[in-house]
Amino acid sequence: MRGVTTSAPVRPFVVGIVGGGQLARMMYEASIGLGIRVALLAEGPDVSAAQVVHDVTVGDYTDHDTLRAFAERVDVITFDHEHVPTGLLRDLEAAGVAVRPGPDALVHAQDKVVMRDRLSAAGIPCPAYRVVADADALRAFGEETGWPVIAKTSRGGYDGKGVWKIDTPDQAEEPFAALGGLSAGAEILAEEFVDFTRELSALVVRSPSGQAVAYPVSESVQRDGICVETTTPAPGLSEEQAVAAQALALQVAGELGTVGVLAVELMERRDGTVVVNELAMRPHNTGHWSIDGAHTSQFENHLRAVLDLPLGDPGTREDWTVMANVLGGGEPDLPSTLLHCFARDRRLQVQLYGKEVKPGRKVGHVTTYGDDLVEVRRRARHAAGYLMGDPNA
Repeated sequence: MRGVTTSAPVRPFVVGIVGGGQLARMMYEASIGLGIRVALLAEGPDVSAAQVVHDVTVGDYTDHDTLRAFAERVDVITFDHEHVPTGLLRDLEAAGVAVRPGPDALVHAQDKVVMRDRLSAAGIPCPAYRVVADADALRAFGEETGWPVIAKTSRGGYDGKGVWKIDTPDQAEEPFAALGGLSAGAEILAEEFVDFTRELSALVVRSPSGQAVAYPVSESVQRDGICVETTTPAPGLSEEQAVAAQALALQVAGELGTVGVLAVELMERRDGTVVVNELAMRPHNTGHWSIDGAHTSQFENHLRAVLDLPLGDPGTREDWTVMANVLGGGEPDLPSTLLHCFARDRRLQVQLYGKEVKPGRKVGHVTTYGDDLVEVRRRARHAAGYLMGDPNA
């Protein structure tokens, strides 16, 4: 028609997510409002994210051909977990694929020895540590630093797995007995036992162009190596301490060249100083509060970062936000519990992950917020407890 010009349709960004767990599921939710397409490389057809994402490839993320074919369909690759071999990711980068975070950064979340060496060299506070080849070397480390000590597998551990508290020299054989069943190339890392008062999480987001934002520092409560609750901002943390923890996390992000979310898990000593415990280079459990409690969630900011878009405001909407994990318990039918939970608390926010309920498995989380921390905590704990099968929570 005269006077009318036509153009090719605009193609949205396509973000490829490797891994089909709840983190990918929540990334997909954040992508909808941004007009971003998500393609998923999932471990199976019924995993958490595969239940909601439309573009799903079921395949082995450790297979070169599968990963390469998936990468050819997307603009950028990011991750639901940190387990993709770095050699495969380097091959993708060499082929021109945008991998974010890249393998040179990601290896520090995959290998605790590499992480400890790099952070220590940069002057970032870490526990005293040593790679130990056998039980005798672990005993020698314990004699030097004092008992108890912590032993960790350098690769493959998560949610308390692959971590041992060694109270006496007689227990030093335990981690080595398990080494054969752990990740290939794993070593045993011995660390001093830090007499900490609490655990903190400093979560930051960094883009390829170097823009970065820091979320308020959260206090996390761990039970049997699994995060069960976070409070944001961390109660009793002075402004000076909070800024220092945020600056530390931003320093780590810059030093390692991370892209996307970086969670720096910290242990606060009794004197108020902190040491780095773990790193995660993906959206993190301690940042789930941000979906409902921050102006821009960690999931949206992660997507913005991997596409090098300007990052959103990480500040809180309310004075206090509490997130409580829902672990598999005595209630197999989680949706049926929502009637009680929502009738009792109209401001309650719930995320269910579509997972089969198994004891101790993360199957969802709840979030509450307000200006009275005691009340906000009470509401979160009741809802999480009820969802876990405790009507008297």
